Amino acid sequence: MTRIIAGSARGARLEVPSAGTRPTSDRVRESLFGALESADALAGARVLDLYAGSGALGLEALSRGAASVDLVERGRQAVAIVRRNAAVVAKAGATAMARVHESAVQPFLSRSSGPFDLVFSDPPYDIDDAAMTADLVALAPSLSPDAVVVVERAKRAAPPDFAAAGLEPFREKTYGDTTLWWAAPQPAAESQSR
Repeated sequence: MTRIIAGSARGARLEVPSAGTRPTSDRVRESLFGALESADALAGARVLDLYAGSGALGLEALSRGAASVDLVERGRQAVAIVRRNAAVVAKAGATAMARVHESAVQPFLSRSSGPFDLVFSDPPYDIDDAAMTADLVALAPSLSPDAVVVVERAKRAAPPDFAAAGLEPFREKTYGDTTLWWAAPQPAAESQSR
């Protein structure tokens, strides 16, 4: 079990799939969302959670004031859990909409129009660099001009190739075996890093 850390659904318990996903630890989520709130990247944001797993990242954003969240997961068991978790968060007080999409990331991105203001991409640690780059390239047309993209990967993994998607990294933080990379469309990244 994991919980929503803060916001309107604070304390709501979320199920976690028994296999096939790697939930973001509470410590990493707390640090990530503290930084997002400091950057004013949550209130009213249109959020996309790729490789959603339990949906904890997207649903945390919803609890903290996001306008909407689209949760993308292809595993059938995980999708059922994400749907249940979205219902729990709605019942606990989140007023915005959560949409759950049973889909692989590439097909979803090929038909999605966005725009998205905040994107979480937390793929399986064994995803190869080419697949990660393909995701970023497919995502780029669906981003708002001031979007923030957060990629979570193993510390041992190479940094994402943001340049291939016209994105510029502006933050990197490691927690144990996990690294978070932050990026934005190039003009926005320049103002974010100031």
